[in-house]
Amino acid sequence: MRDFFCTINLDQEEVFRTQVVEKSLSPYFGEEFYFEIPRTFQWLSFYIYDKSVLQKDLRIGKVSIKKEDLCSYTGKENWFMLQPVDSNSEVQGKVHLELKLNELITDNGSVCQQLVVHIKECHGLPLINGQNCDPYATVSLVGPSRNDQKKTKVKKKTSNPQFNETFYFEVTRSSSYTKKSQFQVEEEDIEKLEVRVDLWNNGNLVQDVFLGEIKVPVKVLRHDSFQAWYLLQPRENGNKSSKTDDLGSLRLNICYTEDCVLPSEYYTSLRNLLLKSSDVQPISASAAYILSEVCRDKYDAVLPLVRLLLHHHKLVPFVAAVAELDLKDTQEANTVFRGNSLATRCVDEMMKIVGKHYLKVTLKPVIDEICESPKPCEIDPIKLREGDNVEINMENLRYYVDKVFREIVRSSISCPTLMCDVFYSLRHLAAKRFPNDPHVQYSAVSSFVFLRFFAVAVVSPHTFHLRPHHPDAQTSRTLTLISKAIQTLGSWGSLTKSKLSSFKETFMCEFFKTFQEEKFTESVKKFLDDVSSTESKEPSGLSEPVHLKEGEMYKRAQGRTRIGKKNFKKRWFCLTSREFTYHKQQDKEPIFTIPIKNILAVEKLDESSFNKKNMFQVLHGEKPLYIQANNCVEASEWIEALCRVTRCNQKRLSFYHPSAFLNGNWLCCKATIENTMGCARCTADVPADTQIEIDGDRETERIYSLFNINMFKLQKLEEACGSIAVYQGPRKEPDDYSNFTIEDSVATFHTLKQIIDIVEKLNESHEKYQKKRSSSAKYGSEENPIVGKVS
Repeated sequence: MRDFFCTINLDQEEVFRTQVVEKSLSPYFGEEFYFEIPRTFQWLSFYIYDKSVLQKDLRIGKVSIKKEDLCSYTGKENWFMLQPVDSNSEVQGKVHLELKLNELITDNGSVCQQLVVHIKECHGLPLINGQNCDPYATVSLVGPSRNDQKKTKVKKKTSNPQFNETFYFEVTRSSSYTKKSQFQVEEEDIEKLEVRVDLWNNGNLVQDVFLGEIKVPVKVLRHDSFQAWYLLQPRENGNKSSKTDDLGSLRLNICYTEDCVLPSEYYTSLRNLLLKSSDVQPISASAAYILSEVCRDKYDAVLPLVRLLLHHHKLVPFVAAVAELDLKDTQEANTVFRGNSLATRCVDEMMKIVGKHYLKVTLKPVIDEICESPKPCEIDPIKLREGDNVEINMENLRYYVDKVFREIVRSSISCPTLMCDVFYSLRHLAAKRFPNDPHVQYSAVSSFVFLRFFAVAVVSPHTFHLRPHHPDAQTSRTLTLISKAIQTLGSWGSLTKSKLSSFKETFMCEFFKTFQEEKFTESVKKFLDDVSSTESKEPSGLSEPVHLKEGEMYKRAQGRTRIGKKNFKKRWFCLTSREFTYHKQQDKEPIFTIPIKNILAVEKLDESSFNKKNMFQVLHGEKPLYIQANNCVEASEWIEALCRVTRCNQKRLSFYHPSAFLNGNWLCCKATIENTMGCARCTADVPADTQIEIDGDRETERIYSLFNINMFKLQKLEEACGSIAVYQGPRKEPDDYSNFTIEDSVATFHTLKQIIDIVEKLNESHEKYQKKRSSSAKYGSEENPIVGKVS
C-alpha cells in the first residue's frame, strides 16, 4: 500500500496539488480546481506521486493532454491510462530562430550554399529543482552521414535566455558535384538535411538535463530568410515503454473553455438586450429566458447569465420575474421552489458567488473543529463499528448539530444585502401565490438558505473553500448526518407538523425526537425574518473586514543587500478588505502590515531583477515589497485580488518601474535616483468589484457562443412563433418546440429576431478578427483570455 497525491501542471509548472491519500492502491481524491490560465501552454498534465518521508517523492506516472485536444474531453468523465515519466519527454518553452540560405561561389567556381542559423532567445524554460535553469543550446546540421554541431554560451539562472548567437554551416547542392563524388552527392542532398536545436541545462558537476528540441528541414528555406518561434518538442525516443499497462489509470473530469473576447463596443446590442430582460412582458419572451430554453444544459446558460446580471445590478428583478413564472406552475405550497427551474438555478448560482465570505465567517470555525478533531457520530445501527456506543455517538452528533445550527441562526447580520433582497422578493411572491398558507413565506426562503446553501456547504466544505481538501470517509459521513439534520431543522414546519414519521431512516426519526422544542422553530422563524428583510443592518456588521485571499509565498527582505537565497524568505500572506499582511506562520501575529489605502500599485516584476519567475511588486509608501508566488496561476490570482481591492485608492500611481532598484540604479531604465518616477505605464482596467470577479464582456461573449451553438433551435423557435401567430388554434401534434414556453408568440418572435441578427453580426466580427489574426499574428503574441476548470 502506498501514499499517493496528484499534481496538476501547465507544461512542467505545477499549479495545484491534491491532498495525500494514505495506504491505498486505488486513491480517491475528489477535489476540484478552477483557475484562469494566465499564459500560453502546450500540455495540461497530471502526475501521480508516491509520497516519501525521507527521500524524494517518486513519480509513478502521468496523463498529458495537448491543448488542442482539451475540447474533445471537456464536460465528460474519462479514464486515462497512466504513461511512464521519461526525462526526455518532459519539455516546455519555445525558441526564437532565424534561418537563411546564402549562395557562395567557391575558389574553383562551383556554387555552394551557406546555412546561417541565428538563435535569438528562448522563453518559458522549466525550473530545475525549483530554481531557474542554466541553459545552453546546441545547433546541429544533420544529414544521412553528417552531424555538424555547434554550441552557444551558457546563460546563468534564467528561464528566458537571450542568446543572440549566429552559426554558419556549409551546404553544397547535389548539382554542383561531379560524377566521381557520387557518394557525397547523396550525403549533401539538401532534401535530406535538417537543422536541429537542442536545449540543455548545464549541470556543472552533474549530468546535463535535456530541456527540449526542434527540427527544421533545410529544404523549406529556399532563398528566403525564415524567422519564427518554435515550441520545444520531446525527443522522438522519449516516453516509450512496454510497461504502460502496469501503471494504472486516472479518472478526470475536465471542463476547458477558450474565449475570444472582442472590444466592449461589439457587445453593446447583445448586452442591452439581455439587461432589459426583466422588463419584458411576459418574461418568457425575454432574451435571458430564451437562452435558458435553447441550451441543452440550463447550467451552461445560468452561470454567465447570473454573472452578467450581477455585474450590472439587474439580477434581483430578473429572479423575481422568473420566480413568479415558476410559481404559476406550482400547485402545492409545500413544493415551492423545490425543482430545478431557471429561477432556482439562478438563486443557487447567486448564493455561490455572493455568499462565499458569508459561509466562511459562519461555518468555517465549526467545520474546522469537526474535521480536525472528529468524534464518532454514526447512529445507523447497520453502519456501527464494533465497540461503538450509539448513545455516545448520538450525543456527539447532537453537539455538532447544535453548534452548526446556532452559528447559522446567529449569522443574519453577515448575510449579504443582495441575498436578502432576493429572499425578500421570493418570500412575498410565495405569500401572494398562496395567501391562505401562513408558512409558505418562510418555506420559500428556507428551501434556499438551508437546503441549497448551508446544508450543501456542510456536506461538501472543500467545494465552498471551507476546507482545502476532501474530508476522509468517516468525517464525510459525519458531515452528511449533520447536513441532513440542518435540512430538517431549517425546513419550516418539519418539526411542528409532526412529519417525523415520514423519515426514510428510522434512526433519524429517533434522533429528531430530541429536537421537538419550540425554541428551534422560533429560532428558524426569526432567522428567516432577518435574512428576508430589506431593512439596513447594524453598522457593527459592516465594520468586519472581508477576508479575500491567503497563502504561502516568498518575499524579499526589506532594505537588505542582495545575498543569495537567504534574501528571500517564506511567509504566510493574508489579504482582507482593510490590509495586506504577512506572518511567519499561519495564525500567527503579522510581522508587516500595509493598509489597503496605502497601496499605490500592484504590478508584475521582470524576471531579470532577481532571476526568479512569478514575481510581482506591491508599491506603497516605503520601499516596494517584492513577492514570489509558487506558480503562474497563483501570481496572477494575487495580482488580480490586490488590484481589485485597491482600485479606488486616490493616490494610485500612473507609472512604475517594471524591474528592481539594485546596485545604485533601476535595471529597467538605468535611472540612478531611487524615488524617480516610473518608466512604464501602470496596468489599467482592473475589475470593478472587490468580492465578485466578473468580466462583463467575457460573460457576454460566452452567451453569444451559446446562442451561436444553438442557432438551429433559435430559428426553429422563430418559425414556431410565426406559425402560432398565423394559426391561432390549439397545437394538434407534438412538434420541435412543444417543450418551449411560448406565452406570447409575437413578443417572443420579436426578441428571437433581434437575437439572431445580433449573433450574425458578431459572427462577422469574429471572422474578420480571425482573418486579421491569422495574417498578421506571430506565434508568441499575447493570447486571448483562457479559463480552465479541472476536477
